[in-house]
Amino acid sequence: MQNKKVLVFLAKAFETMEFCVFIDVLGWARVDYGHDLSVDTCGFTEKVISTFNVPVIVDKTIDEINVDEYDAIAIPGGFGEFGFYEEVYDERFLKLIREFNTQGKIIATVCSGAFPVAKSGALKDRKGTTYHLKDGYYQEKLKEFGVNVVNEPIVVDGNIITSYCPETAPRVAFELLKMLTSEEDMLVIKKAMGF
Repeated sequence: MQNKKVLVFLAKAFETMEFCVFIDVLGWARVDYGHDLSVDTCGFTEKVISTFNVPVIVDKTIDEINVDEYDAIAIPGGFGEFGFYEEVYDERFLKLIREFNTQGKIIATVCSGAFPVAKSGALKDRKGTTYHLKDGYYQEKLKEFGVNVVNEPIVVDGNIITSYCPETAPRVAFELLKMLTSEEDMLVIKKAMGF
């Protein structure tokens, strides 16, 4: 079984809960079940401050990333009021997303993590979703990028997974695991983790 690598991208003001699920789910698959999966964390800077002020030291900065080395990218959402969109709308990140999409690699997002994918053009005329509360305000904003918004917890369109709130984060991580391994393997790990 060949090694599969996942890049977890942390923009400024990312949501901690939406980040840690990818580390844990893929970690359980690797450590307890022998799946050859590795994870690199990445940001614009070596230290990234989350929404609720938790600093995380990432493995790599964006300039060090070679898309060819990865099978998937995971993008946790974050809070606009703390500067999330300043980084996720940076052209260097949008270009990275386009490269993953052009190569048909998996793009897994939680909540507002769908916005940079939509802004990159990767979700144009495709199904997607994002944060659903606040009278659907964010879903309406997502439509402005040409996304066919579906008001469901998790929406998969080909290689792209989008979801609508922090509660969906573990489900996105398991969906990603399923795409990297198999449904059977994913269900074993999901059960082992008590879900």
